[in-house]
Amino acid sequence: MSDKKDSKDVQTIKTFRNFGVIAHIDAGKTTFSERILYITGKSHKIGEVHEGAATMDYLEEERKRGITITSAATTCFWRQHRMSLIDTPGHVDFTAEVERSLRVLDGAVGVFCAVAGVQPQSETVWRQANRYKVPRIAFVNKMDRTGADFYKAVESMRTRLYANPVPLVMPIGKEKSFQGVVDLINMRACVWADDDAREMTVGDIPDELLAEAKKRREQMVEAVAECHDTVLEKFVEGEEVTIPEIMMAIRQGTLDLKITPVFCGSAFKDKGVQNVLDAIVDFLPSPLDVPAIEGFNPENDEKIQRPLMPDQPFAGLVFKTISDPNGDLTFIRIYTGEMNQGEKYYNARTRRFERIGRLVRMHAAQREPIDTAQAGDIVAAVGIKDSITGDTLSTRENPVIYEAMNFPDTVISMAIEPKSSGDRDKLSEVIGKLVREDPTFKARTDEQTGQMVISGMGELHLEVKCNMIMNDYKIGVTVGRPKVAYKMTLKGPKTVEARHIKQSGGSGQFAVARVRFSTDPEVEDLKFVDAVKGGSVPREYIPAVESGIEAAIKGGGRIGFPYCKVVAELYDGQAHDVDSSAMAFEAAGVLAFRMAAEGNSQLLEPIMKIEIEAPEEKTGDVIGDLSSRRGLVEEMISKPGGISAVTGKVPLAEMFQYSTTLRSLTQGRGTYTMEPASYEPVPPNIAEKVLAEVVKG
Repeated sequence: MSDKKDSKDVQTIKTFRNFGVIAHIDAGKTTFSERILYITGKSHKIGEVHEGAATMDYLEEERKRGITITSAATTCFWRQHRMSLIDTPGHVDFTAEVERSLRVLDGAVGVFCAVAGVQPQSETVWRQANRYKVPRIAFVNKMDRTGADFYKAVESMRTRLYANPVPLVMPIGKEKSFQGVVDLINMRACVWADDDAREMTVGDIPDELLAEAKKRREQMVEAVAECHDTVLEKFVEGEEVTIPEIMMAIRQGTLDLKITPVFCGSAFKDKGVQNVLDAIVDFLPSPLDVPAIEGFNPENDEKIQRPLMPDQPFAGLVFKTISDPNGDLTFIRIYTGEMNQGEKYYNARTRRFERIGRLVRMHAAQREPIDTAQAGDIVAAVGIKDSITGDTLSTRENPVIYEAMNFPDTVISMAIEPKSSGDRDKLSEVIGKLVREDPTFKARTDEQTGQMVISGMGELHLEVKCNMIMNDYKIGVTVGRPKVAYKMTLKGPKTVEARHIKQSGGSGQFAVARVRFSTDPEVEDLKFVDAVKGGSVPREYIPAVESGIEAAIKGGGRIGFPYCKVVAELYDGQAHDVDSSAMAFEAAGVLAFRMAAEGNSQLLEPIMKIEIEAPEEKTGDVIGDLSSRRGLVEEMISKPGGISAVTGKVPLAEMFQYSTTLRSLTQGRGTYTMEPASYEPVPPNIAEKVLAEVVKG
């Protein structure tokens, strides 16, 4: 009986498709997701982004701004396959939402604009997907727009993403006359009805397109044949490759990340979405096609790899938490075993159990109660108290920890205070909730001013959080001007001898640490090197020196900006049989770094990668303004429709309220995106001003 159940479970999991929709802001991700819900029958009415009625953009802030801020999950069905879809944000300020979604998804659909091609945030999300080895399909959207060019968009995927895009369709018509596609696998024309694009007529390829279609199909077969040895052999020997063999090779190539199948259409007009739904079923992986995820046993650090099956011990990764008046929601990707409502599961990080109050399957903001979830499921649980993004839940008998996600450092901060002093505790509680939900949103209390300081990924990020505090939680707040997250580093190498020797009544404190300090651009914060020979510093005290240096680096010394890119090599020291202790050596570590930093520090500022799109005639004004902000232009590309794209780097400190300036420079037609690139030294004259303000403040 058990074997029958197991085999039934396997067949069920084979029909799961967990995928996300990823793209640059405004490429049409949410519109594409809404059409999937409509076409699969999940929604009976299409929600439009521009009308503020999209199902997947369910937060008030999302509807007002017409952008996606938080990734929304939903479930729908197509060809007897269950699809868990996550619509992710396109704005760089909310990149953490994409990061954590890609960590738990098996596949993704990249949406690209047929006019603009690959845009800056497309590159960022594509790199994130590469990092997590997520198989992808591409959908070139907005084919009915003026300036749309399918093959140019495909070429930009090749040159800017270093991908291997393989078009499986050929557009019929372009811009306003775009009416359908040639299905290159089955060599047939698919033409949509004008009044309802869900009605598709499948027929012969028009004579005038037949020659080009044959050529394009030959190119496609050649590209996909390389993904499968049997198919390649037939192709090389000039034998006819059958349609099932082509499908098999495409699926193999997609799963192995060798190719990206490309489709096209217009999501807004419902055109082309059905083809992508078929491709998701045919080419994207089921949970069983994904390699077993490597974790480790927290009890003994042994590596663990389990098949992603329901008959294995339970393990699931928490990838998102949401504060909700009806009970906080914790989103979990279940990798192995089964999760049941009402049961307890173990969190190895907190060493505590979490009871699952209720299990639900999400449809954007709506919840569908379920009793059991199994391997391959993406569900939400109500009742979890202490688990946060990146935690693994498992059984106590078979504990496991999976690798958590990495999130970028915050680059901008500002002070926030309640308008009414009676709201102070309430504000702290709300900010605590927001910090728990969003790993790239941080809060701390400034020791000198007593003010609460919030930090995030950009102006928009912090503005959205403040609006949520005011509108959703009804707390009036005042905010200070945004501040840049500066860092420090050492100007050059320095060797120091730190002596922490104190003698008072009773036992004293004795620790001497000799440390060589230098910098390395590849090091994030601190690289500690143990080069002690001959036991001059006893082994048990070496970690204490490291933790002292680390504390001093994070504390930022007199100025308060944390240090980075530091290499510390402990090469010698002295200890006392009676008076030495871990505490004394930690104090020596703190002193060593302070000595190295004294008169040997320089200020670093966050440099942003920026891409600005503006009308060609306004490009000169845009570049002039960028130069006045200490920006460096790296590239300028002409795009269809008289638009120029200017790419470069610019200090974040010069970019506050830039959107207002760009609007006035370009008569409201310019757009820009920024993302953190690196930390670079601040010019001396500006560094003096910044440091003077800090000392004065």
